[in-house]
Amino acid sequence: MIRSEILREIAPILNPHLVVCNIGLPSQELHMIDDNARNFYMLGTMGLSSSIGLGLALAQDKTVISIDGDGSVLTNLGTLPTIANNVADNYILLIIDNGSYGSTGDQPTYAGMKTSLTAVAQACGCENVVEVQDVDCGKALEAAIASKKMTVIVCKCDSGNIKLPVITKDPVVIRDRFMTAVQA
Repeated sequence: MIRSEILREIAPILNPHLVVCNIGLPSQELHMIDDNARNFYMLGTMGLSSSIGLGLALAQDKTVISIDGDGSVLTNLGTLPTIANNVADNYILLIIDNGSYGSTGDQPTYAGMKTSLTAVAQACGCENVVEVQDVDCGKALEAAIASKKMTVIVCKCDSGNIKLPVITKDPVVIRDRFMTAVQA
């Protein structure tokens, strides 16, 4: 499976929760699959979906799911020890690890080579780290939500992108409707 197929499969699981989605193609794919006010699409700031999601989880009680890519997590490795040391049991970090920088042309990442983001998250002190193959992502996500424990899921999948347009919603509109959903 490629990332867009995973997102299509887990969209019904994500739907009732607050979702902060990684920059570029992942946000565009989620927007196409299930655009709703509870989704915050990152249109800039590569590597910060996990950090923004953690801050949101710490600030309120609703379940927050950050969808990040291996390339983005690698650009902000400081997020993993920050997550480990600021536990928010309403927070799930879903790293879709396709071994590539998908939004910039599928250049290989180190996670597609020798670096294990599962091992890095564990070494940083994250207590609930699960690595799954693409076909098991939905089950792992449901289990993490049900556990009510902060969880890092590393979902290994194939590299590849679908062609789709950019998100044309004004960033201010995305922000405002998301803030309204957070406060609801």
